Amino acid sequence: MAKHEIRSPIPGTFYRKPAPDQPSFKEVGDTVAKGDTIGLVEVMKTFHEVKSDADGTITAFVLDNEEPVMAGQPLAELD
Repeated sequence: MAKHEIRSPIPGTFYRKPAPDQPSFKEVGDTVAKGDTIGLVEVMKTFHEVKSDADGTITAFVLDNEEPVMAGQPLAELD
């Protein structure tokens, strides 16, 4: 199966967790379905869910937690 990239819909800061004291939404090796939340992008104190636009297994996160991201930049790869 070809690799698929989940991209950021907006610029901001990428978060893999819903809160600092909670586990990540998804980890490498997790299966995701279209519509599953994989992280958040925060811009101007507003958090936007990043949802998978395809079914697959997460093979890598391109960014770490709390890294800046540009619109259209890959966040995760699916197989």
